[in-house]
Amino acid sequence: MALQERARSCLLRFRHRLEQDIKSSYLMDHMISDGVLTVDEEERINNKPTKKDQAVALLDLLLRKDNRAYISFYNALVKETYNDLASLLHDDLPQTSPDAHKSSYVSFTPCGEEGQSWVFSPVERMEVETVLSEGGVPQRPVVFVNRPELVNRVREKLYRLQKDPGWITVFGMAGSGKSVLAAEAVRDRDLIKECFPGGIHWLSIGQLDKPDLLVKIQSLCYRLEQSLDSQSLHRTPNSLDEAKERLRFLMLRRYPRALLILDDIWDSTVLKAFDIHCRILLTTRNRSLADSVSGAKHEVEVESGLDEKKGLEILALYTNTKLQGLPEEARSIVRECKGSPLVVSLIGALLKEKPNRWRYYLGQLQQKQFKRIRKSSSYDYDALDQAMAASIEVLPDEHRELYKDFTVLEKDIKVPAKVLSVLWDLEPEDVEDILGEFVNKSLLFMDSHNKPNLYYLHDLQLDFLVEQNRTQLESLHAKVVHQYQQHYRDGPPTSGDEECLYWIRFLTYHMAKANLSQELYSLMFSLDWVSIKSKIMGPAHLINDYVEFGPILDKENSEVRSQFQEFLSLNGHQLEQRPFPDVVQLALSQPHTSEVYRQALLQAQDRTSKGKLYFDWLNKSSVESLSRLVIHPHQGSIYSACFSHDGAKIATSGASKTVKVFKSTSGENLAEIQAHDDEVLCCAFSPNDHLLATCSSDRKVKVWNLERALLLRVFDEHEEQVNYCQFTNTARRLLLATCSNDKCLNAKLWNLNKPSSQNTLFGHFEPVNHCCFSPDDTYVSTSSNDGTVKLFQVSSANEWKTINVRDMFTESDEEVPVKCSTWTADGKRIICAARNAVLVFDVETSDMLLEIRTNRLSTVQYCHACATSNLLAIAFSNYAVELWDLEANKKMADCSGHLSWVQRVQFSPDGSQLLSCSYDQTVRLWETKKVHTTSAVCLKRDSDVLFNNEEIIVSAADNRNRLQVRDGRTGSVLFQSEEKSSRIRCTCMCRQLSAVVLGQEDGTVKAAGLTASQVLRTVSCRIRRLLTSFRGLVLAVGLCTGSVQVLEVPSGKLLASLLGHTKTVLHCQFSQNGQTLITSSEDTTIRVWRWQSGECKVLQGHKEQVRCFSLLSSSPADTRLLSWSFDGTVKMWDIESGEKLQDIEAHRETILSCHVSPDGCLFATTSADKTAKLWHCESWQCIRTLSGHQDCVRSCRFSWDGRRLATGDDNGEIRLWSVKDGSLLKICSREGKDGMDSLHGGWVTDLHFSPDNSLLVSTGGYIKWWDVEKGEALQTFYPRGTALKRIHVSSDFSTFVTIDSIGILYILQKVV
Repeated sequence: MALQERARSCLLRFRHRLEQDIKSSYLMDHMISDGVLTVDEEERINNKPTKKDQAVALLDLLLRKDNRAYISFYNALVKETYNDLASLLHDDLPQTSPDAHKSSYVSFTPCGEEGQSWVFSPVERMEVETVLSEGGVPQRPVVFVNRPELVNRVREKLYRLQKDPGWITVFGMAGSGKSVLAAEAVRDRDLIKECFPGGIHWLSIGQLDKPDLLVKIQSLCYRLEQSLDSQSLHRTPNSLDEAKERLRFLMLRRYPRALLILDDIWDSTVLKAFDIHCRILLTTRNRSLADSVSGAKHEVEVESGLDEKKGLEILALYTNTKLQGLPEEARSIVRECKGSPLVVSLIGALLKEKPNRWRYYLGQLQQKQFKRIRKSSSYDYDALDQAMAASIEVLPDEHRELYKDFTVLEKDIKVPAKVLSVLWDLEPEDVEDILGEFVNKSLLFMDSHNKPNLYYLHDLQLDFLVEQNRTQLESLHAKVVHQYQQHYRDGPPTSGDEECLYWIRFLTYHMAKANLSQELYSLMFSLDWVSIKSKIMGPAHLINDYVEFGPILDKENSEVRSQFQEFLSLNGHQLEQRPFPDVVQLALSQPHTSEVYRQALLQAQDRTSKGKLYFDWLNKSSVESLSRLVIHPHQGSIYSACFSHDGAKIATSGASKTVKVFKSTSGENLAEIQAHDDEVLCCAFSPNDHLLATCSSDRKVKVWNLERALLLRVFDEHEEQVNYCQFTNTARRLLLATCSNDKCLNAKLWNLNKPSSQNTLFGHFEPVNHCCFSPDDTYVSTSSNDGTVKLFQVSSANEWKTINVRDMFTESDEEVPVKCSTWTADGKRIICAARNAVLVFDVETSDMLLEIRTNRLSTVQYCHACATSNLLAIAFSNYAVELWDLEANKKMADCSGHLSWVQRVQFSPDGSQLLSCSYDQTVRLWETKKVHTTSAVCLKRDSDVLFNNEEIIVSAADNRNRLQVRDGRTGSVLFQSEEKSSRIRCTCMCRQLSAVVLGQEDGTVKAAGLTASQVLRTVSCRIRRLLTSFRGLVLAVGLCTGSVQVLEVPSGKLLASLLGHTKTVLHCQFSQNGQTLITSSEDTTIRVWRWQSGECKVLQGHKEQVRCFSLLSSSPADTRLLSWSFDGTVKMWDIESGEKLQDIEAHRETILSCHVSPDGCLFATTSADKTAKLWHCESWQCIRTLSGHQDCVRSCRFSWDGRRLATGDDNGEIRLWSVKDGSLLKICSREGKDGMDSLHGGWVTDLHFSPDNSLLVSTGGYIKWWDVEKGEALQTFYPRGTALKRIHVSSDFSTFVTIDSIGILYILQKVV
């Protein structure tokens, strides 16, 4: 049925508003689950580049669909809280017959009205127990007493979830039977058929931290995916965010009408991980937990205990006696059990074994022989004590000792029999028999839905065991460790099954509890353990171990503990990738003095002897550790990050609409809040860290109770996006300041006890970007696009003074938006960021005291003054962070590492740490005293390298536009020029002559001698790019002006200055004898210079820039030169005569690379048209067109034997082709994207074969080495930056040199 005309007109009428506001990906989840949108359609929409383009595509598709699609779209708007947009569509909702498409459409309920509903995939012929078993719902206890009133109350609430998602909270005290009640409520065929045809899925939670929660959700996702077809299986989610999104996808797409039961929830922050718009029942002791999540909520209270009749029923069932036949002691026993189902069951199990002991067990309960050390106001433990003691007392002696071993378990942890088989040194079959006895006596519980079965204690039972065996805890934990060591003499288990997971997760815990310090040192100071645990459990667990057991480890060696923790903190994001990286290779990048590096080198040397590949970073000592911790909190750009006032936590917010809180020591996720309907631009802690304020593009300001993730206040007076929020520095008079893009009422002060703003700060008539209280909270400063900073009195909200920052920029008439302001600790100076400068003003006089103007082309995004020192942190749009000393007016440090704009920086309250956040989706923590100083410089990626026996000489320009020549092995600078007025673009070194050649923008070429101690005289043009090397120490440098300089090394003599090119020189190369220099330029020409005489031949014919060229052979007699251009043509020239020999249009689009075969008979070209071509050098015929790449083909390389051609594209894919017949031999990296935007972390920019043609090295976002025959990756090196442009390879394929996007030089040598 076509879309009704009213509905179509409504969509067209409100299309503009919908396109501006909706996020299509969330809406499409619901539409796919409704069956009105296909996955292919979703993928086409998601391929659109921007959020608005995706919205446009979705609406275009919707206009071509039917009424059901319109209704589904409307329902999706409601579910995703686009209520204002849904209201626009509501009046024109079409009428849909329930007979249409019953199999695919689920339901709709128009905006609070009674709607129609129908069911798909009914389970009419499916047995209830099968459904429950598949979902992991626990079986009924051995002795089960029904509680029909409570069961019916829960079922009545469950029926309310038939049409819409929501929450049902079943709450009551410990041991009241909540879990049994929840399981019994869903044991109903009609309920499953009508409400939950997608199944019932049970997850036991308990008290656990975020890494443990991740494991729980991972297992649930795996269970859900297993019941789907194999194509639906994905790699395990490696972060809580990813796991939550995977679960959200599964519950909305694959199980849209399923029920998720969360058993034993303690923490609201844990519950937030399941706030995914699905149907959830939870059991808890805290009835208010669901206040922290969104959606409809229902409650069922479980009374404190069983009534007398139910208690008697349990005893009757256990003793196989009719109610009327129970002895008179039965009623007294039930009363003494305080109505606890658990305690009654324990006594019943005892009486089943000894039916004549009614009076004896009653006496045990009444005498209260066992007094608890710890009491609880919510539960009377005495009855449990007596029941547990009596139950254990009747066990055989040997079983009593075995049961004692359960004391060492952590709460809510289930263990397989194989773990206990190791602990007890018994055969698994014997262990199963013993555990069966414990289960029958209600001393143990069994989860039979897992295979193998898992066993666990109730929290109350574990409490009892811990207190009874308190003096033996250390020896019990020691027994666990000893038995593990005996069983796993040859190394830890790595199978990944339940037994393996237990040992990998809890071995360190048992060692610490047993006070086995030496064993703990040996384990945690082992790179093998780091590799195994991080692969199986992820890095968060490991980092937490080093933090939790840090006091113990530090007694042995605090430095080594710090080294391992730093290694994990800096590489944690790599360890979350799949395929799992080689930990030994990652560790080889650690400092030479690190124990981590020492172990890695020994292992690498051993594995190399067995055929593995490893590479040592030789010059890493010249690059100090960049950051202490790297966190990836959000999918999308991060706009704000801040320390709590105690320095223990970090809050982050950004494009994902969420706010997250982390431990500052480990990066462990503590809380997550779905804060706003649009991007969250700022977050801020209150002085006592109990509250968190957020502001957003949705024009709202919100205040949250952080501990409960509970929304306390919503302020919505701003009419445009709210850019910044900050609390006062002290709680003496707590206020919140906010600022926005409003034209007039753009800065406000809020009292949290009032529903509206306390004061509006009048004065700015342009958007206000930032607001900040003075240290004593007397003033608040506001920074605006109008070029001013205004200081307002907090008490009166009156303007005190205005600082005209724009007056400091007289060289231009452009606007001067002030990004932010920060106060010094004494409150006497205020510091402002505008354009590319930071200005320091005296607060009293408004005089400018200091100006920090960087030489950067980027703008200052943010600045923050340290409260405990004279340091100032500055964030730049060119990805850098700088530290400056305000007193000395001197830059103290560069913090390099971010891969995009740095949005915010902040010192910790004690000044020891600095955090920065960026559009690259990371937050980095830096130790203020350890970041590298201004002597550390960044190099540009265009470079040249000379391999001379053991020497490695590198020439490149640095970030200050100085030409540098470095010793690659040590990183020491052999030569450094003065700063140039123009960017260096290219350089090359020649082995034959002791000279250096430089190319310039103005078209000149100069040659000069120099020594390492001399400095090049200033050239009039900026240097742009380094040239390729040929033979000898001759350096050629091309500049943006088109000039080229040739310099002699080491005398420093200027040999030639060559003028001719009118635009940037892009590439240069010496001839075989070193007398001829060839250059190409953006001016479309190639020039052949007799550089000593200045004679020049101009090769003209290309229509666009010539980025590169190649001599056809290394023979001096062969004077042919091959050139290619963005114009799609390839040309051949005779460089002696200047004659053009050949000219062909090789590709329809830009040619991106070209390579000549080693024998000079063939050459290959690659293009943006997604093809590569093979050409014959003599006939100039295209002999092969190689098709198959799905993106621009960026690079190519012949093997040394000429039999293979390797090509790499912009999607990171590498293909190996047969030169003989053009057949495809192998596709490298085809298995899956490894956590980046492409298969190689970026474009494949360079390729090299080994001399024996068995190996291939490639560069992209990182460096990979491949087995050519198999097409398999042998090793990967992850640089600290990304976007590698090329790699220089020694002739024996043992040394590799490259420079990354943040200017770090890497000299990698094969480990032997």
